[in-house]
Amino acid sequence: MRRTCLFALLALVALSAPAWADTLIIEEMQSARATASERPGRGLSMAQVTSRWGEPAARDAAVGQPPITRWSYPGFIVFFEYDHVVHAVVRKP
Repeated sequence: MRRTCLFALLALVALSAPAWADTLIIEEMQSARATASERPGRGLSMAQVTSRWGEPAARDAAVGQPPITRWSYPGFIVFFEYDHVVHAVVRKP
């Protein structure tokens, strides 16, 4: 009897864990969407990003082909292809 109850409890915990993880991912996505207007949009040039957000805290050299450059700001990271934004992501605190 004890083994059956223990097995049932473990099964319940194992099945509930993925639902909890999904909730965290959704909350992170909602937070990122809420701050999307505070980050550079796709297609902006490096000059436009510098003009609006100032100099980045760090600039990583371009890698790959096409060349992808990464600039780090306190709240987000911007990825450029050649000299235009392709993506900007929130930095985790």
